[in-house]
Amino acid sequence: MNSIKLGKKNVYPFKSKLEFLEFIQHKKAILIALNAEKLVRRDTVLDDIINNNIGYADGIGAVLALRRKGIRAIKIAGAEFWLDIIGRYENSKSFYFIGSTSEVIGKTIGKLQKDYPNIDIVGFRNGYFEKGEKEKLTFDLKTKKPDVVFVAQGSPRQEILMSELMEEYPALYMGLGGSFDVYAGMKKRAPNIYQKLGLEWFYRLVKEPTRISRQSSLFTFLIKIIFGRV
Repeated sequence: MNSIKLGKKNVYPFKSKLEFLEFIQHKKAILIALNAEKLVRRDTVLDDIINNNIGYADGIGAVLALRRKGIRAIKIAGAEFWLDIIGRYENSKSFYFIGSTSEVIGKTIGKLQKDYPNIDIVGFRNGYFEKGEKEKLTFDLKTKKPDVVFVAQGSPRQEILMSELMEEYPALYMGLGGSFDVYAGMKKRAPNIYQKLGLEWFYRLVKEPTRISRQSSLFTFLIKIIFGRV
């Protein structure tokens, strides 16, 4: 599969979750969710990380931009897809989890062990690093050799961390933002009707009005799509 250029960023236009799962089966790369906010962001460091790895459409803006280019692709929500990866490979791959608070990561691991009895969790830790802890994490990855590493932090912090870890220990990495908080029951995603209509961003804006400056990137991106500037 070839990626499609949206602005300065490469996006892989997956037509189904199954296609995505099969594509990454033997990959050692970073999976990066691309929404309007990331696509309009001007950050050469982040651009390089995206273009050297696997960016996918996790937002209605990215999907619409691909379709305007005649590419049929679906939105793949990273908040769900990491569980699809576990469900598909729990009997054949090992996993490592990084992110959120100690309380949230603890609840996440406990729930995963109940939901996926055969899962091979070789390690986990919170997403906050004191001096020297990143080096300890790298050593732990090299020692335990997980096949898949999930990192749940904010963007671009998680992408930068994954890129640094990738240089020391190649594996399949995936950035998850606040997905652990949702899975652990600390936060709620938008109801299904909002997700199906591509309005998850609107639900989150209503719940968190302070996101207005971030969500404005969607409107900027949509205007660029309309005028063919993406």
